[in-house]
Amino acid sequence: MKPSPVPNNHNRGAALVCSGLVVVGALHGCRRDAPASVDTAEAITKSTPEDPWLVDIARPAGLDFVHTTGSSGEYFFPEIAASGCALFDYDNDGDLDVYAVQAHALDPAAPRSAGSGANRLFRNDLSDSGVGTVSPRFVDVTEHAGVGDTGYGMGATIGDYDNDGDLDLLVTNFGPNVLYRNDGDGTFTDVTATALPDSGTWSTSAAFVDYDKDSLLDLFVVSYVNFTMANHKVCHSRSSRRDYCGPQSFDAVPDHLYRNNGDATFSDVTQSAGIQGAYGSGLGVVCADFDGDDWPDIHVANDGNANHLWINGHDGTFENNALMSGAAYNGEGVPEAGMGVTAGDFDLDGDWDIFLAHLVGEHNTLLVNNGRGVFEDRTDEHALGGASRPFTAFGVQWFDFNGDTYLDLLVANGAVKIAEAYAHLDYPYPFPNQLFINSGPPAFAFEDRSAQAGPSLTTPEVSRGAAFGDVDNDGDIDVLISNSNGPLCLLRNDVGHKNAWLSLKLIGTESNRSAIGAIVRLERDDAPTLRRRVHADGSYCGANDLRVYFGLADDRKDQTVTVQWPNGLTETFQNLSINKETALIEGHGNGDS
Repeated sequence: MKPSPVPNNHNRGAALVCSGLVVVGALHGCRRDAPASVDTAEAITKSTPEDPWLVDIARPAGLDFVHTTGSSGEYFFPEIAASGCALFDYDNDGDLDVYAVQAHALDPAAPRSAGSGANRLFRNDLSDSGVGTVSPRFVDVTEHAGVGDTGYGMGATIGDYDNDGDLDLLVTNFGPNVLYRNDGDGTFTDVTATALPDSGTWSTSAAFVDYDKDSLLDLFVVSYVNFTMANHKVCHSRSSRRDYCGPQSFDAVPDHLYRNNGDATFSDVTQSAGIQGAYGSGLGVVCADFDGDDWPDIHVANDGNANHLWINGHDGTFENNALMSGAAYNGEGVPEAGMGVTAGDFDLDGDWDIFLAHLVGEHNTLLVNNGRGVFEDRTDEHALGGASRPFTAFGVQWFDFNGDTYLDLLVANGAVKIAEAYAHLDYPYPFPNQLFINSGPPAFAFEDRSAQAGPSLTTPEVSRGAAFGDVDNDGDIDVLISNSNGPLCLLRNDVGHKNAWLSLKLIGTESNRSAIGAIVRLERDDAPTLRRRVHADGSYCGANDLRVYFGLADDRKDQTVTVQWPNGLTETFQNLSINKETALIEGHGNGDS
């Protein structure tokens, strides 16, 4: 019998409201006087369940997508891992569109009704909402766009790999992956057969990254385990009830690296780059310059075995330095069930720290970077250990939720083994999600403020992927969450835009057009520099908004930022107005090098 989805009690009927947005040039939106600054601590204290920080607007905004694992009761392993989602501006109209990844029945004996859906693309008509409102309205354009892949979906990532000015889409599957080239007219072409070699493995997360600094986006694709329908095993829960197997039941496999050939095709360079030599049960990936040498490195979160930290050798090769750097295991030298992963400068010391999502009974892990790519597990020191032990986490991201300049964390949770508290349900894998607020210096301690976030966040779901971006262009980061066997949720942030903010869209000219890998530094008077990087990667099986966002608290003066472009050029952009989105074009600032 097919498991039924967990009932969803989110506040689907919440009203959509206009928030402040000012956009320049060809970027779209509506204008309203900027709201007064709000002290973040005071706003948190005054919040009540009737005044939630996050409101699910998916259903009223037109996102009617409901995921299905296609389960027939045989407990095929891919069912429990699916799936992710993406936020990206596919039509270049200045707002974020939604790509939802679907699955289907794997059992050949299952009826068609057990799950046969395609992935879906929803166009955001935010810019067409009318004067005085910035409420997102989504329209299903899957058929017209040609991106309705019907594989067993796992995730998606985005990047302009052919440097033609629009974002292309990679879909990862249990089965062959699919590469869609954006044609720039609202449609895509499936170029998989001619452009992308088949990995032959079960793929999960993926990331576009210019690892060789030739201004062309390459592609890193994470592989999970060697599960096939032929080697399917029967496993049980602790209570002897039939349940899903874990990754230890199957062989780990290597990930894959594809080099961009410059003619809109990719070559598999996994072996020559040195990636072939390390096996892991990979689920998450994040790319950043972890050792401070100005070359992008790659961190892979592995499920139940040592993580990988691929340090860039500057010559097309990588070395897995995870063990020597302290990034392979937790502080006790134990491998954990790495699912989602994110990198950010949460402690304002100028380097990229790593946060990993893990299994119930473990704890999510914070690895603090010393600036040279050496990490120390400081999870408990920053109050992130105990609160995570009761849950299994997948989607995760560093982001400034409340606009106070400090990076916070949202964690999307969902079990992979029967959650005993929900054992009576047909699909007994739900957990509540969590929001952790960063206290800032000197402790940079995190507090679980999920209750203030509201029931849209904390209603138990089987959450998997989470994508982060400003969907309503009001100056704060909203969250798209994909739920296994459940509805897509779009959590509108009703807090962050109450402080001053700056939103930047970077456009590469000599570097890759998406500017993926660029680093933006915002210098402040009598305060540490804020650093952000342009990226779609991180979280779990998803793609995030490529725009760079700075919460500014009560700093309402014009801002100056320095951009280090992926090709090495450093430029300063001055007199940037707050509470608006600004496009920064490579070569149009004050160049320093």
